[in-house]
Amino acid sequence: MGRFVTINALAGISSRAVRLVATGLVVVTLAGCSLFGAAKIAEEPIIPANTLYSQGLAEMDQQRFVTAVGTFEKLERQHPYSEFAEKAKMMQVYANYRIGRYDEAIMAADRYLAVYPSSQETAYVLYLKGNSYYGQIRDITRDQQISQDAIDTYSLLISSYPNSEYAKDARDKLVVASDQLAGKEMSVGRYYLGNGQYGAAINRFKTVVEKHQTSTHIEEALFRLTEANLKLGLVNEAQTATAVLGHNYPSSSWYRQAFTLLQQQGLSPQINQGSSLASAVRS
Repeated sequence: MGRFVTINALAGISSRAVRLVATGLVVVTLAGCSLFGAAKIAEEPIIPANTLYSQGLAEMDQQRFVTAVGTFEKLERQHPYSEFAEKAKMMQVYANYRIGRYDEAIMAADRYLAVYPSSQETAYVLYLKGNSYYGQIRDITRDQQISQDAIDTYSLLISSYPNSEYAKDARDKLVVASDQLAGKEMSVGRYYLGNGQYGAAINRFKTVVEKHQTSTHIEEALFRLTEANLKLGLVNEAQTATAVLGHNYPSSSWYRQAFTLLQQQGLSPQINQGSSLASAVRS
């Protein structure tokens, strides 16, 4: 029994000793902090705003765009209210766009537009933002949100600044982005049509006809509407789709195919005013 007590007593002493040593280390550590002072964070030297701006431009001239972005960011950080701050924000958009850092360019554009919505450079920044979306458009088998974002940005530019020097190119690229969206709808519509899901296919083809009338897919979309509606026995809709196709594209091979489909069922093209496609007739 005595040995048992002695061992436990020693264990208690050891435990207390460990705690005392640990406490001493903390005291020494704290004393050390107080003796040598807290670690200092290196201060960033302040450089005049005009110097930083000139440096950033020089770096861009040397094709050192990543470095230039860092310089313009430093300018913003050190001189947020200087006359060069707005220019620095805009140059970050341009520099990121030039080197294909499209997501960074878009974020930089959004920051600029939030702070300077009425700037004389707003049209240009919108143009760069639209181009940053446009540069990421991929094939129609992928998600087309990027195409929609490009369309939305170019549409805002065109509606807000119709006479700007960037509006024409925006209109041209808007057509391409819209065609990309239409192509995606057609791809999905064909899949539904091939699987006998005619109602779902019709919805896709109608989206092309109603929302993407300038796309290169419009003729096939009208033919597919003739085809799908006939499968469902929706004669009026099929006749109207073919009539719209013939009215707008009389020499189209898609029209000849649609016309043949109607003929095989003893039908002919006819605009039925109750049809949802009647409004697609061009004057």
